[in-house]
Amino acid sequence: MHIPPALRHRRFALFWVGLLLAWTGNQFLMWAVPWQISGFTDSPFALGSIGLIRLAPTIFISLFAGVIADRFSRRKVVFVMQSIMGSTALILGILTLTKMIQLWHIYVLLVIHATAFVIDLPARYSITPNLVPESDLPNALSLEMIAFQVGGIFGPIVNGIIINRFGEFGSYLISAGLFAAMPVALILIGSVQQDTIEMKSAGVDWDAIRDGVRFTFQHPLILSGMLLDFLATLLTRADSLLPYFARQVLGVEEFAYGLLTAAPMIGAALAGIALSQIKVIRHQGKLVLGSTLIISIAAIVFGFSRFYCLSLIALIFAGVGDSVSSIIRSAIRQLHTPDKLRGRMISVNQIFFMGGPYLGDVKSGFLGGLIGVPLAVALGGIACIFSVGWVGNRWPELWSYMGKDVPPD
Repeated sequence: MHIPPALRHRRFALFWVGLLLAWTGNQFLMWAVPWQISGFTDSPFALGSIGLIRLAPTIFISLFAGVIADRFSRRKVVFVMQSIMGSTALILGILTLTKMIQLWHIYVLLVIHATAFVIDLPARYSITPNLVPESDLPNALSLEMIAFQVGGIFGPIVNGIIINRFGEFGSYLISAGLFAAMPVALILIGSVQQDTIEMKSAGVDWDAIRDGVRFTFQHPLILSGMLLDFLATLLTRADSLLPYFARQVLGVEEFAYGLLTAAPMIGAALAGIALSQIKVIRHQGKLVLGSTLIISIAAIVFGFSRFYCLSLIALIFAGVGDSVSSIIRSAIRQLHTPDKLRGRMISVNQIFFMGGPYLGDVKSGFLGGLIGVPLAVALGGIACIFSVGWVGNRWPELWSYMGKDVPPD
C-alpha cells in the first residue's frame, strides 16, 4: 500500500488527525447517551426522541450555518463549535459522576451539542478543498470517510468496555479529551484561504441562502443523490434504538452493544479503504444506487434477525453500502460546486443527510412502539428498495453518471 496522495499535504494531514480523534470522541458521546437513557427507561419512545431532539437544530439552523461557513473563516467556526461539543461531553461527565444527572439534563445538553454540530458541519466539510489541490480531492474525501469509519469502529467498541468498567462518566470524560484534538490541529494548520461572500445586509442574507438552495435543487446529480440518501436513512436507520435491540431483542450487554454500534463502521472502513486504492472509479451513479440496495437488504435482515452474529453481519453490510454511497455522493457535491457556494450547498444537503437518520430514529421509535421495533426496521428496508427504483427512474443522469472527467467505457 502506498501513502495516499492527500496525506502528503502537511495541513491536510494535521486536519485529518484532528478529525479522526474528534470524531472518535463524538462516537463515545453519541453511543453513551442512548445507553444511559435506556438505563432510565426501556421505552422506544424515549430513545426515538433522541432523533427528534437532533432534528430540530438540523431543520432550523442548517441554512444559516451554510452562510456562516461561506461568510466567515471556516477554520474559526470549526474551532469554536468543536470546543462547545467537547464542553457538553465534559458537563455530562461531571453530572454523571456526581450522580446529579437527570433525563432532562441529557436532552438539554443534546440540543446544545446538536446545534454546535449543525453549525460545525458545513464549515468542516468545506475546509478540505482549500487544503488539497483538486486532483487530490477525491482521495482526501476517501481519507475523511476512513477517519469517520475508524473512529466509528474503535469509539463504540472501547466505549462499551469503558461503560462496563467505569460507567458512562468514563466515556464522557474521554469524549471531552478527544474533542480537544481538532482545535489543536487547527492552531497548527494556521490560516486557510477561502472564497467568501459579502453580506448584503446587517441581518440575515436571504439572497445568499436562496442562492445555495437554488443551486442544490437545480443540479440533478446533487439533488438525486441527496434525496436518495434521505429516503434510505429515513426508512432504514434506527441508531438510537440499538440499546433496545441489544437488551430486549438480542439479550446482550455493554461490550456486545459496543460491537453492534461499531459494526456499520467496520463495513464502512473496509469499503472506504478499498475505494481509496482505486485511482479511477467508474460507473459512479450505478454504484450509488447499488450500494443503497445493499443498505435496504441489510435493514431487512437486521430487523428479522434474532441471532447476534447475523445482526452483526447485517450491520457490517449496511456500513459497506453506506460508505460507497457517501464517498461518491460527497465527491459529486464537492467537484460540481463552486467554492463560494460550497458551505451553503452542504448546509442544504445536511438537512437531508442528517435529518434522514434523525427522522429514522423517530420513525423507528414511535412506529416501533406500535408494531414492534424489529418489524418497523424491516419494513423500512423493503420500502427503501422501492425508493431506489424511483430515484433511478426519475433522474437518469444519476444512473448514467461515470464521474467527472472520467471517459465512458
